[in-house]
Amino acid sequence: MTPAINVAKKAKINFQIHEYEHDPDAESYGEEAAAKMGIAAERVFKTLVVARDEKELFVAVVPVSSRLDLKAFAKALGLKKVAMADKNIVHRVTGYVLGGCSPLGQKKRLKTVIDKSAQDYDSIFVSAGRRGLDIELNPDDLAGLTGAQFKKITVTK
Repeated sequence: MTPAINVAKKAKINFQIHEYEHDPDAESYGEEAAAKMGIAAERVFKTLVVARDEKELFVAVVPVSSRLDLKAFAKALGLKKVAMADKNIVHRVTGYVLGGCSPLGQKKRLKTVIDKSAQDYDSIFVSAGRRGLDIELNPDDLAGLTGAQFKKITVTK
């Protein structure tokens, strides 16, 4: 069990776990997950950690088929500018490695924004806390468990 799965179980929400064999040579963890699970990339969401500075971090949950729009993300938070967080800080603050970072069960709960496109689906897939393991859940349940808001924060790749 991962912290992400434990959070979902404790909340008693409906969810499913999907496991696949992770290829360490995969160029994109999210695209690998979509392909190996046979799910449209628009329904598989990656968890990105974004920084205002080294002390103020946020989470963006976006489809692997899109790119995070840093300007739109900053605007959604009422900020002027943000940047991607350093990977060492991400691991230290969330407890997760890159490619296995889940929006659920992080060591420190960070303010979270989920791309509005998640609301187009009854369920979406996010990392369950390690590479090769995803959790499928309702986007509203994810928002409730993370205290997230839905905003348009992506641009098409």
